[in-house]
Amino acid sequence: MKRHLAALAGAALGVILAAPAYADIAIGIAGPMTGENAVFGQQIRNGVEQAIEDINAAGGVNGEKLVAKIGDDACDPKQAVNVANQLAGDDVDVVIGHYCSGSSIPASAVYAEEGVIQISPASTNPVYTDKRPEAGTTYRVCGRDDQQGGIAGKYILEKYKGKKVAIVHDKSSYGKGLADETMKTYEGGGTKPILYEAITAGEKDYSALVSKLKQAGAEVVYFGGYYQQAGLIVRQMREQGLNAVLMGGDALQSSEFLGITGKGGEGTLFTFPPDQRKLTEAAEVVKKFKAKKIEPEGFTLYSYAALQIWAAAATAAKSTDAEDVKVEMDKQTFKTVAGEVKFDQKGDPTVAGFVFYEFKDGAYQQM
Repeated sequence: MKRHLAALAGAALGVILAAPAYADIAIGIAGPMTGENAVFGQQIRNGVEQAIEDINAAGGVNGEKLVAKIGDDACDPKQAVNVANQLAGDDVDVVIGHYCSGSSIPASAVYAEEGVIQISPASTNPVYTDKRPEAGTTYRVCGRDDQQGGIAGKYILEKYKGKKVAIVHDKSSYGKGLADETMKTYEGGGTKPILYEAITAGEKDYSALVSKLKQAGAEVVYFGGYYQQAGLIVRQMREQGLNAVLMGGDALQSSEFLGITGKGGEGTLFTFPPDQRKLTEAAEVVKKFKAKKIEPEGFTLYSYAALQIWAAAATAAKSTDAEDVKVEMDKQTFKTVAGEVKFDQKGDPTVAGFVFYEFKDGAYQQM
């Protein structure tokens, strides 16, 4: 809120600044635009930029046009804080992002202090909203790991009853959080994993882990982490003759996964929300993406929906000030390309489901 306070202070000193009747509204887009998770950053960017185009074509927000400001955090927490400060300095009114929970959590403190609403389309760690800054500017349109992990843990208990299950994570806020939530549900069913291991993301050789899994006789491996490491683990399991099923969360959603694993990755399962591309509400927008040769998979439509929500709230508030906009965000139910969205007191969607997908026949498909 510092920027609003500064404006008030200037007025109190009798400083009169000439301003145009209409000024562009800056929209922040934050995520990994470079690095190994850039595919997800591009999904966020694609979704928000299409939403900006469509909103501007309909007259903008309160008569003003939207312009994008891009921040690349490379899924690095320190870089995310720098991005947050840069975007706040660019006077953005809302940030759609970040992708990695480890980026969204520290960045949220900056946005709260600077009076910028943050809506993540992808960060699932519960801490992101459980420790929501007092300013109440933090939201997400996706589900949480305690929901996702609960579904995964229950599925393992029912589908793989009596099988030897190992749980592995990559030490990240997202990966460890998801693995722990899955294990909590799994152990709640009266059984324990045969192994609970951590890896270091970015390494190329996971043969030591695979040897442990093979020696323990693992039949199911639940992995909390991103598709790059998951792909390497699967490939190296197959190379060592271990045919255990690998399961993971929403960060395995990438067609590039099979580029790492080859046919050995087929049969891998992961949780993700139901395919938004199939919703009636998304049909026209999906056509626009496909006309541009863009497949609106993954978090693309969630990112579009996030800006739809902010624009509707700002229009209803007749203001882009965070204090005014969040009043509308907290009370309204929004119709979006991802379906209806209503936020609870933490800034989480009141309805957020996960279903299972399987890599099969060279692609992933909803089960």
